[in-house]
Amino acid sequence: MTHFTPPNWMFKAFLLLAAAIWGLGTVVIKDIVYTVSPAWLVGFRFTFAGLILGAFIFPKLRRRLDASHVRVGALLGVILFLEYWLNSLGLTDTTASKSAFLTSCYCVLVPFLGWLFLRRRPTRFNIMAALVCVVGVGFISLSGSDTLSLGFGDGITLISALFVALEVITVARFAGSHDILVLTCVQFFVSGILGFGGALIAEPLPDFAHIGLDVWLGVAYLAAFASCATITLQNTGLAHVEPAQGSLLLATESVFGTLFAGLFLGESLTVQLAIGFGLVFAAIVISEYLPQRFGQSSQPRQE
Repeated sequence: MTHFTPPNWMFKAFLLLAAAIWGLGTVVIKDIVYTVSPAWLVGFRFTFAGLILGAFIFPKLRRRLDASHVRVGALLGVILFLEYWLNSLGLTDTTASKSAFLTSCYCVLVPFLGWLFLRRRPTRFNIMAALVCVVGVGFISLSGSDTLSLGFGDGITLISALFVALEVITVARFAGSHDILVLTCVQFFVSGILGFGGALIAEPLPDFAHIGLDVWLGVAYLAAFASCATITLQNTGLAHVEPAQGSLLLATESVFGTLFAGLFLGESLTVQLAIGFGLVFAAIVISEYLPQRFGQSSQPRQE
């Protein structure tokens, strides 16, 4: 019996699908954080996500879970908690569009963190693509009244972007020697526990009696789709795609978010948005096509 090896494009498609689902998520979080505070939200969404994924992979979890998976999964869980807690906290003091732009800045950090931690020197195409992508996301996310001035929420969101980049690098570092689904399940539970722990220490208890059905449906969406499904897709994709390329594909979240806003909310496509879409597409072309065109590898060089 032959073993099927998925083509590389399939793992890149996983990352694009994760970005598309996340494109719907920022507005949901923006509405919820005024009812369920950031640490409580992290606790709920990732504990539920762990229960969902754990139910699907329970036989594998029993076979493969060991001390190494717990250690690495716990590290990923701490990073995930800080990433999402800070991002949710930032959304209480900034707009959803600015948050999307500032978070996308992680794709510039990934090539350099890969050089620092993985000894993979970034190519000129990695750096060029990341910079073009961030400019494109800026055109998309800041197309309204937002400016580049930075407040408290913006600064917190930038710090969360650093942890996004660290997660990408950590998954790339350990995915080859561990079962990625088991790692992701441990990651969810650790992040959820940290969320509840931080909430009990620093945040008031939510007024559960006055939380509406719409909020619980939003939390359910974040847990099942924008957490369980997307991070499983993200980690699986990042286990097979170079970090610099993977972060670029994930950064298309802002493109999908704007397209969904136009589709479901009737927002119009402006010239500025069109320029932004074009720049993000150009960044992907720079990363995927130009290295082949000039006969060079798009993969970072191992040192």
